[in-house]
Amino acid sequence: MNKANMLKMKPKVTGVSFPYPIKCGGSPGGGSEAAAGLEVRPCGMYVQKRTKDTKPCVPNINVKVKYGSYFHEVTLSSQSSFGELKKILAGKIGLNPHEQKLIFKEKERDSKAFLDVVGVKDGSKIVLIEDELSKERRILESRRNAKMERASKDIAAIRLEVDKLAKQVASTESTINSGKKVEELILLNLIESLMIQLIKLDGISADGEIKLQRRMQVKRAQKYIEILDLLKIRNSDVSKPQEQSKPGNFAAERVVIATKWETF
Repeated sequence: MNKANMLKMKPKVTGVSFPYPIKCGGSPGGGSEAAAGLEVRPCGMYVQKRTKDTKPCVPNINVKVKYGSYFHEVTLSSQSSFGELKKILAGKIGLNPHEQKLIFKEKERDSKAFLDVVGVKDGSKIVLIEDELSKERRILESRRNAKMERASKDIAAIRLEVDKLAKQVASTESTINSGKKVEELILLNLIESLMIQLIKLDGISADGEIKLQRRMQVKRAQKYIEILDLLKIRNSDVSKPQEQSKPGNFAAERVVIATKWETF
């Protein structure tokens, strides 16, 4: 093939037409594309002008999440992650995100994975199950909270009983301080009642704030027992009222007859 034939086969380059006339020293169209919100790419193509505030239009999708025997419909962005979906579900079912496992197409999905990447579309179904370890921890925490609640109620009941006994101790102390004798059985009964409360407190297992409350009631009961022990001693020192003789009662009077014999 000679040079002449090659020149004949060379395609002719025609001019590139633009939708707007191009002016030298300016943009095509004389600024009309700016009014239309367009910009020119280096290749000469007109595209929508982009700004900092321009955000891509991302469609929302509706997914159905099955948890137990219930379905929860969630609307979110198609480009959301499974972690974001877990946060939304946490507000609906009360299960923390780290306690959730999301299954899509029979495979557990990582929280960092994106919905659109793994093929989640509008109307897709996702299964939610609770993490077994988290479930066991939640059960243990629930039992612990129930135990602390019972301990708190028991301590509150003991506190009320100690308050009643404290009033009786104060009344007994006031009586003895006034110089009156109190039956020893009253003191013994008060001590026994306080000892019973101490035994109840000893059988309560508690931690934290509940443990401090239990210790406080133990100290109160011990203090009142010590007070009653001192009152027992003081009560025994109170003098008994002297028995007065009645008129004509010679047996109650002490008669001393002194006989003095003389020697002749």
